[in-house]
Amino acid sequence: MKPSLPQGTRDFDAATIRKREYILDTIKKQFVLHGFEPLETPAFEKLETLMGKYGEEGDKLIFKILNNGLGQSAKNTAEIARANFENILAGKNEPNITERALKYDLTIPFARYVAMNFGKLSMPLKRFQIQNVWRADRPQKGRYREFTQCDADIVGSASLINEIELANIYKNVFDALDVPVEICINNRKVLTALAEICGKENAMTNLAIAIDKLDKIGLEKVLEELRNRDFDTNSVDIIAEYLASQKLGSNEEKLETVSNILIQNPLGQDGILELKEVLAACPYLQIDFTLARGLDYYTGSIFEVKPTDVKLGSIGGGGRYDDLTGLFGVKDVPGVGISFGVDRIYDVLEESNRFPEKMSVEKTVLILNFGVQYTSDLLEIAAKLRIENIATTIFPDAKKIDKQFKYANAKGFDYAILFGEEEKEKQNVKLKNLETGEQANVPLKEAIAIIQKA
Repeated sequence: MKPSLPQGTRDFDAATIRKREYILDTIKKQFVLHGFEPLETPAFEKLETLMGKYGEEGDKLIFKILNNGLGQSAKNTAEIARANFENILAGKNEPNITERALKYDLTIPFARYVAMNFGKLSMPLKRFQIQNVWRADRPQKGRYREFTQCDADIVGSASLINEIELANIYKNVFDALDVPVEICINNRKVLTALAEICGKENAMTNLAIAIDKLDKIGLEKVLEELRNRDFDTNSVDIIAEYLASQKLGSNEEKLETVSNILIQNPLGQDGILELKEVLAACPYLQIDFTLARGLDYYTGSIFEVKPTDVKLGSIGGGGRYDDLTGLFGVKDVPGVGISFGVDRIYDVLEESNRFPEKMSVEKTVLILNFGVQYTSDLLEIAAKLRIENIATTIFPDAKKIDKQFKYANAKGFDYAILFGEEEKEKQNVKLKNLETGEQANVPLKEAIAIIQKA
């Protein structure tokens, strides 16, 4: 059998991992500087924990896990599967077949964690989480079935300072990565108000899902979808006027236009005021009234980050969810969070050639091998280098020296150390700078000082 990978998954070699760690370290640094603490949750959750939390579209993308062995004979297992197949496809929980699922994102598992431990947690709680998630999506460029998410969330506070802090994290991270981005903001209160003035108080989800497709299918098809979802002609006209505001130039013009559309709606005016407060502190943000983020749990500010020089969709997003833990029986716990799309950020940096030439400031050394008679010496030299926190590799085989140097250059080592008969006699090492070609015969202690000073 020819080996292959499941669709939507990837192997990562050493060079790729170093690049990913460069991204993750940059993000993690900002999380820590802003007072967030780490958390991890299991790779899979109970199916009932996840289902119904992501809207109709999201529920279809949840990877369900078959019960291990099902506790049935092969014949009975097949009969159970056939009998329950339609229910499984419809997303219903069939405990005879499946009771668990791989996590779709990090937010719902976090909400479950907060609900389970609510009495023990000091509020507000600021946590960051960096783990893999899974979605049964159609694989394409920038979209994978297994991928890494980086989340930062604050629960237990309704203050808009939290939105401002999270927006600043986005700005600081992408400035540090040298990735030009547009950080967009909207407010779900504005969208809810739009649904209300259209006489569709219970159709917020349909409105958000339709608007969320604007970039993919265009205005006319969005309006057509709304008509198919029973929005009348007057409602569709109001929504068209609302969406047209995005073509206006400044944030101020957009705010004024939408404020006038929602002038009679208190909730909508509240959303406009929240946008103004966040924008006053973060003038780099761009209002995007077409931004909907089609997840049911958002209640206030919503964010999305898009690269401006690479066409790859969003590379970050999030928002406020003021009753997410209510899904698990713990009411009135406000929260807000953001997420980084690490895999897409990687693709942006790769495509725009923005990765640094070296991923680490630490110096690396390859000790060349002149034969088995020097093995104990090489091990001793390596041990002394490592005590000084210098990453050191011994070339394991006494191959031709030009082949060992070729390996050193291919792997990007900073220095090579040669130790043969002459060096052993003089109790020196030959240290070669592989970038400049300079070399010196010096005691090991002096070689260590040269490496550390570089």
